[in-house]
Amino acid sequence: MALAFTAPARAGSGPAPGAAAAAPAARSATPPILPFGCAAPGSGKIRCFGKGRLAPAATGDPNSSGLRPADLIAAYKLSGTDGAGRTVAIVDAFDDPKAEADLGAYRSAYGLPACTTANGCFKKVNQSGQASPLPSADYGWAEEESLDLDMVSAICPTCHILLVEASSADTTSLSAAEDAAAATSGVVAVSNSWGGSEDSTTTAADPHFNHAGVAITASSGDSGFGVSWPASSQYVTAVGGTSLKTASNARGWTETAWSGAGSGCSSNETKPSWQHDSGCANRTVADVSAVADPNTGVAVYDTANSCGGGSFCDLLLAFGLAQGADGWVQVGGTSASSPIIASVYALAGNTGSITSGSYPYAHTGSLFDVTSGSNGTCSPTYLCTAGAGYDGPTGLGTPNGTGGF
Repeated sequence: MALAFTAPARAGSGPAPGAAAAAPAARSATPPILPFGCAAPGSGKIRCFGKGRLAPAATGDPNSSGLRPADLIAAYKLSGTDGAGRTVAIVDAFDDPKAEADLGAYRSAYGLPACTTANGCFKKVNQSGQASPLPSADYGWAEEESLDLDMVSAICPTCHILLVEASSADTTSLSAAEDAAAATSGVVAVSNSWGGSEDSTTTAADPHFNHAGVAITASSGDSGFGVSWPASSQYVTAVGGTSLKTASNARGWTETAWSGAGSGCSSNETKPSWQHDSGCANRTVADVSAVADPNTGVAVYDTANSCGGGSFCDLLLAFGLAQGADGWVQVGGTSASSPIIASVYALAGNTGSITSGSYPYAHTGSLFDVTSGSNGTCSPTYLCTAGAGYDGPTGLGTPNGTGGF
């Protein structure tokens, strides 16, 4: 669910695609975070929660716009893993008209293998699983889709990617897209970077997330303490968020709970048998987590925007008067952590035995426990404050290799 970004930049700035990666550049200012807008709050629709921090265009290049694939692989100890032959599906609303082109630019910049329609690696379909007609474009959701596609590429560069675009940001359309994604041959994991408030109708839609042999992940949200659906469904792995930074420890990285990550006790979803925390009688969110803080966010390439590109477009984006991006951006939100975890499931190659989000609970030794940070005030405190063992904002922790998945 949750998208946040930093630094819309002019396409073509920075090193040429494939150039050696350098350390992310320091930023000289801290501009305000602006909302993204994938469906206005209060519209009654499901939405991805976009937030962005704009920065000087000169910093917007593949090696200074956030965490790169090599960073994520190192932080989560995923070196030497391979998901070849497996497909990760992304479910979002509306069309990203530049999805394939922008995906190609991202992968080329980091020396990842091409993933195109022509070579069979990439496929984009509507909520019925058909190549056409595609839904109308929405530049807020297009930014979300670029983030999702790039995170699958970063974590599992040999995986195939299926992008399923729902006709609208509502439960009916997105549920149909979920079913189409899970029914597609080769799909082992489905990521959902969107959500909405729990109500009396959401439990009725839960079966759309119950697909044996397919690991389904859902973002926990990026508005701090509080529960969203479908993260609260017992059939998904609810993915919270962290701040991820380099450190001089044995791991080389440190993580704390991100203040924007969603968490809490569901109001209407029953507690699954594999959850045993005592402070919530119903389903608790989250299960696991990964990087989500936009201040320590990931590099993404996106050029789908409502202003046509160019310097004037950058200005409109900077003032929140246009949607989308114009090149390299640094993004965050649990929109990043959900596709990361879905891709780790694909790398693990174990989803044939998975029917829910229960697997990490039996393999906590293969997770990095996150023990500090908070996303709000609550009682009992573990629902909003990280600590040893299980907690709401980060769940059981973050990937330490693929053993937890």
